[in-house]
Amino acid sequence: MMNIVLGALIFGYAAYSVWKFVQRSKQGKCAACALNKACAGSTCNVVEAKQTKQA
Repeated sequence: MMNIVLGALIFGYAAYSVWKFVQRSKQGKCAACALNKACAGSTCNVVEAKQTKQA
């Protein structure tokens, strides 16, 4: 019984994570950005460029 509950929790969280990812990807690049409320237009592009260079 415990295995079924644990499995349901794991698959439920995985489904929620996929759903959340799809919803954010539908919003667009800057709308899903963590800095969207303090964004001055091209700030998202600058942050993404810096993160890309560091990786």
